[in-house]
Amino acid sequence: MPYRVELEFSGGVRAVCVLGDVDELEKLVEKSPFKSEANRWGEEIYFELPVKLGLKGERTLMEVGEVAYWPEGNSLCLFFGPTPMSKGDKPVAYSDVKPLGRVVEGLEKLGKVKDGEEITIRVMKT
Repeated sequence: MPYRVELEFSGGVRAVCVLGDVDELEKLVEKSPFKSEANRWGEEIYFELPVKLGLKGERTLMEVGEVAYWPEGNSLCLFFGPTPMSKGDKPVAYSDVKPLGRVVEGLEKLGKVKDGEEITIRVMKT
């Protein structure tokens, strides 16, 4: 997985994601570091990106720990449990998202992140 994303939330939570080899992610590397605002939707955190990615959504049923791009909201989404659309324990996205990778550090702490927290995002090629 050639991209590493480090997230530092203003409330003190830190998480690291590893994303796949998707050329569009170079746009985020060029803007890195950047700031955004955390939005909570059940046990999903999503935040708007500073540039639009040319990626299309593929599915809504996700796994805990998955990271995806939400084209409709131009946001990166971190799934760590059920969302308001879930029927069981699995996260379900609001609409189709493009799976990109996984949260590899800090997954168990994402539940402490509050809506509206500032996030500092660093994206680098590994």
